[in-house]
Amino acid sequence: MRTEPSPRTLSSQRSAARKLALQALYRWQLNECPWQDLIQEFDEAEDMSRADREYFRELVEGIWRGREALDVELSTWTDRVPSLLDPVEHAILLIGVYELRHRQDVPYRVAINEAVSLAKRFGATDGHKYVNAVLDRAARTIRPDER
Repeated sequence: MRTEPSPRTLSSQRSAARKLALQALYRWQLNECPWQDLIQEFDEAEDMSRADREYFRELVEGIWRGREALDVELSTWTDRVPSLLDPVEHAILLIGVYELRHRQDVPYRVAINEAVSLAKRFGATDGHKYVNAVLDRAARTIRPDER
């Protein structure tokens, strides 16, 4: 009999999946490759045992397949074209916009807070403020009824 993880466990597993997705998407920006290669490469990552593997896969595959559309959307909320964004912040914003657009089960505040946490941990100094501002603008457009 398989039991569903508790909400706290699921939240922790998704946070780990987002962190690994950030690392995979950062790597992809530096050296483009098929999404399947990223999944395989990160399958052995130290943190993968704590991550929601399916969520990681969905994020990487979904962003890889939809990057052009996500970047077009992103450009409406940023002050520069996405190709000029810092690669870490760009990857974080792609994850945040993907979640806002495609994961209605993730409340917009969770998507923003998770992105800000990643930016604080891995981004440039004060990059989290930029991520917060961009995703707040995105949430107003993508999820106006949730606010």
